[in-house]
Amino acid sequence: MDYLLKGNKTLLTYTLITFFIISIFGINFFISFLGNILLLLFLIPLFLLLILFTGFNYYKSKINTCNNCGALSLGLSDTCMTCGGDLKDSNKESKYDKNPSERTIEVKAEEVK
Repeated sequence: MDYLLKGNKTLLTYTLITFFIISIFGINFFISFLGNILLLLFLIPLFLLLILFTGFNYYKSKINTCNNCGALSLGLSDTCMTCGGDLKDSNKESKYDKNPSERTIEVKAEEVK
């Protein structure tokens, strides 16, 4: 009998602690406690993904493309490390700043016989 108690000492300990908690706080507390742990196990990865997404968008906004050679820069300097071109001009020029009429294509409809 001593061998059985020594081998399963941790199982016996956790069982006694569980019965002690249930007897004091009730089964409702135990079920809500397990539910909260499962909720945390679900929400922690979602929270980490949110932090990862925010960090990715932050660094994405800092990336500059050189107009001369097309090299990518993290925005730490004003000149391109590959060709020495000015990166300040690439920040000011945006594809959304142009007039919409310059970007649209006019299509004429023809009747096919």
